[in-house]
Amino acid sequence: MVVVVGAGPAGLRAAEAAAADGAQVAICDAQPSAGRKFLVAGRGGLNLTHSEPVENFPDRYRTEPERWRELLARFSPDALRAWAEELAVETYVGTSRRVFPRGQKAAVLLRAWLQRLRSTGVEFRTGERLLGLTREGDSWRLDFGGGGRMIARAVVLALGGASWPETGSDGAWPTLLAAHGVEMAPFAAANCGWNVSWPAAVLERAEGLPLKNLDVRAAGEVVSGELLITRYGLEGGAIYRLGPVLREMARPELRIDFKPQVTADVLRERAAQLRWPNEWFRAWKLSAGVVALVQGYFPDDCVEREKAIARLKEFPLPLGGPRPIAEAISTAGGVLWRELDDQLMLRRMPGVFLAGEMIDWEAPTGGYLLQGCFSTGTRAGRAAAEYARHL
Repeated sequence: MVVVVGAGPAGLRAAEAAAADGAQVAICDAQPSAGRKFLVAGRGGLNLTHSEPVENFPDRYRTEPERWRELLARFSPDALRAWAEELAVETYVGTSRRVFPRGQKAAVLLRAWLQRLRSTGVEFRTGERLLGLTREGDSWRLDFGGGGRMIARAVVLALGGASWPETGSDGAWPTLLAAHGVEMAPFAAANCGWNVSWPAAVLERAEGLPLKNLDVRAAGEVVSGELLITRYGLEGGAIYRLGPVLREMARPELRIDFKPQVTADVLRERAAQLRWPNEWFRAWKLSAGVVALVQGYFPDDCVEREKAIARLKEFPLPLGGPRPIAEAISTAGGVLWRELDDQLMLRRMPGVFLAGEMIDWEAPTGGYLLQGCFSTGTRAGRAAAEYARHL
């Protein structure tokens, strides 16, 4: 038997892959129902994967490019789209090149997925929190809260990271593996907002306003995208993507180009015949959020055209720390890659495989997170079935 613990996207996919390879599969989860993290992923539109060339994907995961190339070769973005269409859910590529289900909510896709898993014989056990994992001969004993116990030849753990703890990924599992000597990196918030100590005047004028079409730099890395001014700081794709760089900075700071589409010379030319700052801002087509920031932080510079242009092209913004990990879209940290063999089996725990955010990887939003969960889940599930069959 193969026991999968964790019924998020990675765990469900691992169970599906193991069952497809002929294994008897049971999937256990501490929550009352399966797929809660999958439903959270669909709140803003279920971004399944990305349509860019698959050879670009390893760079999005930042580390272990060879591993990711091999994982994606086994279950690619095209394979993920085909998987959805097998569940009668058509996919399409949006203007951002992200891939979404057409006209379907996450709940519809999840319901079809769970029905198919049950039809293939996968057993579901909900309300089962894993408390212990002990080697017994050539098998593993799993002890659950409430006194439940199972014996399995192979185990897939897909317990998630530490973000969105209400879905079950509460980051409480490291002690289970540490007891076996497995090494892990501490969890850190990824794809999250960052705190900013806004001047009161800025917050009064700009809270809730978007900042669009920006180039945002941290240290030596530049990304294009958008930001959102919030009561506590900044959210948005641009700062999410810069999270790994910002976490390494002793004093995290952004440098923002509010008008990356035009040069300083063009801005200078557009305002050459204008006298007043408000006229310059209109000529430069600045949004209300940009005006509030520039005037709030550098009021003296706004009355001198050259200084105002310089601030628009490079606006320094010091940051506080990241938002709490419970608010993050995903987490960095987890089990170190060196603890896993090529089949995603723990070297110190033969027969125990990992999938999803338990492993120390991170990726930006845009479909890369779910793709990573599906690709690692596919590998772990198939490898667990093979291990159980030939042990």
